[in-house]
Amino acid sequence: MRKWILLAAALSLTVTACGGSTTTTTGSSGDNGTATTSVASRLDTIKSRGKLICGVEGTIPGFSFVDQSGKYSGLDVDTCRAVAAALFGASDDIDSKIEYRNLDSTARFPALQNGEVDMLARNTTWTLSRDAAGGNGLEFAPTTFYDGQGVMVTKASGITNFDGLDGKSVCVETGTTTELNLASRAKEAGITVNEVKFQDSNAASAAYTEGRCEGFTSDRSQLAAKRTGLPNPDDNILLPDVLSKEPLGPVTINNDSAWFDVVKWVTFGLMQAEEFGITQANVDQMTSSDNPDIQGFLGAQGELGQQLGLPNDFMVAVIKTTGNYGEIFERNVGADSPLKLDRGLNNLWTEGGLIYSPPFR
Repeated sequence: MRKWILLAAALSLTVTACGGSTTTTTGSSGDNGTATTSVASRLDTIKSRGKLICGVEGTIPGFSFVDQSGKYSGLDVDTCRAVAAALFGASDDIDSKIEYRNLDSTARFPALQNGEVDMLARNTTWTLSRDAAGGNGLEFAPTTFYDGQGVMVTKASGITNFDGLDGKSVCVETGTTTELNLASRAKEAGITVNEVKFQDSNAASAAYTEGRCEGFTSDRSQLAAKRTGLPNPDDNILLPDVLSKEPLGPVTINNDSAWFDVVKWVTFGLMQAEEFGITQANVDQMTSSDNPDIQGFLGAQGELGQQLGLPNDFMVAVIKTTGNYGEIFERNVGADSPLKLDRGLNNLWTEGGLIYSPPFR
């Protein structure tokens, strides 16, 4: 009898797991009698809540910035909006479905790990120790901005390259790869750099502006953004040296495939939409395309969305809300923005860049 009871319990757990695509398995099953249990994915939690909680930085123009009226903007913010649109549908007021949380570099990972936020969309570099289960145990979605670390100095300083920082003080945000890279590159170059560490980028930028540091190091994109807010932007230059690789993108918690898959494929979808030539202006027209790949991508045929726990036309809602990756890039950090950053590595693979989506099939 005991054998049949255990068998029935095991079958019950199996049915529970198969009954919904948004479950993750925890625990173990073995000779010690410990049963495997199913835990609802965060995807289910977000759907039930009716709102996405997205961790952003909040002070970097072009990426995530909140103005005096409380309005958020930026490439990272649009990533939050894209995911929210996939979950809740297209909306002119998509921010009503999002709760933004401003998180500095030391608060971002604990906030994600303890469930305070559903995802991060802020300047966070993909590294092995952050990704590995034995490290921070995070999951990195596709890179949305390929960056590199740089250093900003005043023109009046006369510093023209990284070696010129020997014996100089450099402002840096603590708890970041930036801090580690600065130390590594200084050692490699055989120079001494005096690190002046700050809790967040705003404090570091303010100290640099006040002349407390002769250099300010961060991702080159962030430096370009911070420079626009300085009293005399043109009096400051970015040194030509690129100190590191900084692939930046959305992040979720580990061991929740259902939720991670949604964030991952929405991000890839923004890239694929640009490759297909699908824009915010023509997406409705493109749903009638004769191209079977576009039909599947936009949900006119097939069940790709359903496999993710989303409506089959989830990418229609995304593109109506945010546009494709290229549109997001240009209005926030590219030619249509104050930053006017070149696409460079952030161009489509067909244009010599690294932006590349696997097939939607």
